[in-house]
Amino acid sequence: MMFEGKSVRLTALEEPGVVELCFDNQAESVNKFDTQTVAELEQAITLLESTADLRGVLVTSAKPVFVVGADITEFVPLFKTGPENAGDHLAKNNINFNRIEDLKAPVVVAINGFALGGGLEFCLACDYRVMAASAKIGMPETKLGLIPGWGGTVRLPRLAGCETAVEWIAAGAEQRADAALKARVVDGVVADDALREAALNVLSQCINGSLDYEARREQKKAPLQLNDIESLMTFFTSAAFVGAQAGPNYPAPVVAVKSMEKAAKLGRDEALEVEKAGFIKVASTEVAKSLVGLFLSDQLLGKKARDWEKKASKPVTSAAVLGAGIMGGGIAYQSALKNVPAKMKDIAQAGLDLGMAEASKLLSKRVSRGRLTPAKMGEILSRIHPTLSYDGFGDIDIVVEAVVENPKVKHAVLADVETRVSSDTVIASNTSSISISYLAQALSRPENFCGMHFFNPVHAMPLVEVIRGEKTSDEAVARTVAYANAMGKKAIVVKDCPGFLVNRVLFPYFAGFAGLVRDGADFEKVDKVMEKWGWPMGPAYLLDVVGIDTGCHAEEVMAEGFPDRMAKSYKTAADVMFENNRYGQKNGHGFYSYETDKKGKPRKVATQEAYDLIAPVCGETREFTDEEIIMRMMIPMATELARCLEEGIVGSAAEADMALIYGLGFPPFRGGVFRWLDSLGMSEFVALSDQYQGLGKLYEATDNQRAMAAAGDSYYA
Repeated sequence: MMFEGKSVRLTALEEPGVVELCFDNQAESVNKFDTQTVAELEQAITLLESTADLRGVLVTSAKPVFVVGADITEFVPLFKTGPENAGDHLAKNNINFNRIEDLKAPVVVAINGFALGGGLEFCLACDYRVMAASAKIGMPETKLGLIPGWGGTVRLPRLAGCETAVEWIAAGAEQRADAALKARVVDGVVADDALREAALNVLSQCINGSLDYEARREQKKAPLQLNDIESLMTFFTSAAFVGAQAGPNYPAPVVAVKSMEKAAKLGRDEALEVEKAGFIKVASTEVAKSLVGLFLSDQLLGKKARDWEKKASKPVTSAAVLGAGIMGGGIAYQSALKNVPAKMKDIAQAGLDLGMAEASKLLSKRVSRGRLTPAKMGEILSRIHPTLSYDGFGDIDIVVEAVVENPKVKHAVLADVETRVSSDTVIASNTSSISISYLAQALSRPENFCGMHFFNPVHAMPLVEVIRGEKTSDEAVARTVAYANAMGKKAIVVKDCPGFLVNRVLFPYFAGFAGLVRDGADFEKVDKVMEKWGWPMGPAYLLDVVGIDTGCHAEEVMAEGFPDRMAKSYKTAADVMFENNRYGQKNGHGFYSYETDKKGKPRKVATQEAYDLIAPVCGETREFTDEEIIMRMMIPMATELARCLEEGIVGSAAEADMALIYGLGFPPFRGGVFRWLDSLGMSEFVALSDQYQGLGKLYEATDNQRAMAAAGDSYYA
């Protein structure tokens, strides 16, 4: 052994002068470029440079993945130290990669599993890249609000061309081996079990002169081979397109393109300085801090879900859904898609037909997009078993009740199904607002019961709220989380209360909207302001999509549960819509009217009819500033979310923020409600809440928030 660290080792192979550099992080399940790995790589390269008879280097990984990128946990303290330190952090590994590229002997890398971000950038610094057929590579930095900082914007366009580099870096998507080979990012793709042998064979060809690795190096280190017109057309068009796709709130993709443009006529070392400047520019933004924070919060979410799954007494291998239709069909589809067979029971054949039609429609879309073969579609559909009876329910691991949102109906269905399943079957209710503890009163084994709240449409919305009732056991929670994990969902465990977590904080947001319209705001303008602020749709449009009838029902539940701040003292515009049978998209008319576009999707249109209907409950029309609209909408949501955290409804600020991002589409670039409050500053938020406190208790900051303001504390340390 020439060198053995805790993350990197060097081993002399049988062929004279050939050395293997292996990444093998002993403290982690994956390899990543943390401070320790960067330091050990530096030591290893120094040894390689001083090896007199060095003829070739094979780079491998002892893990199931190659290198997943930088250690993102190190970014949070890095952001706090200022831009110069961020540049210094980049420099250490940039020097390492340059030294790899400048070694006196050829370097061939064997890519297995994943090579992402810095992992791929390391591979680009090597002379040749051989990739396992199952592996994936990519540069996801822009998804974190950053750009590649270890040569990605420099080497990728010189190897694969500008168009590929722009597409890969701006989108941040993972790329399969066949796409990587076609793009000339890798030089060969082989079966997984042939990877090492193939990489050694390429290295041998470099050593014997069959492959000109030095020419490859010169290509990467030289300026891009573009004339002025080609450069202008390539980068101007790309920047415009990328900017339109990313939008104004996500600057990193455009900065990446502009960095490539500025570096096009430069050699490697000067080009890397341009990249460094671009990285520092985006690393200094609140967007990067927010998106990196979300990444870490998502990691926390996954860890908590896996920890719950470990507590389950057995894996979920079979499931059942009670109540077919759109929601039941969506749940059954997602279960079958992820290889968990599901019975789908209804009391009427028409319901089963609707549920199967929903599953077939979703699978057909996958087939039409080339993501699924017809044969695979048939296989997945065969895992859904529509039935009008309870035959076979005795062997089911978990049953999800998804019948109509009516307490009496749910009580009857839950009591009935409990007699048809085994004593350890977990029963979960897909309710959006009815108390889990109340529903459990119908059961003789309430410890086996919890909530499992899916969001509509089930296949598209990642969040599942797992709700613990007063008598819910850890086993019931664990198995339900395990099922959510198996379905590919993001499970967050919350305590029972009216509206649980997401709906409990959504309706104060809607209350803010109702108050604005009552006081003379134009609902169209409110929608536009909140969409500009980052929401995927404004509150009026969102009410139409949710269903105004559904919203009014849930609003009653919220008012009963929290009368001091959610009970209404006036008729709202939504009430008027409900009274006039304008339920939103579901029947074509709500705040907006809906037409079908060329693709068959509903398109909203504002009509005078809606304004005339709500006129009697609206004050005289007046102009509100964007800031007034934003604060009147957001303060109620922020104070209610704070109450949920303080009451222990949700376990952490990170989980609360991720629930709203995954469940409501809260603007990711703002990092969640609590990260937004941190960026605003608690003192500023308390002052704003005091400014609007005349609007009611929903606008009152909590005592804890006031204490945080006084102490200068934040939700994320």
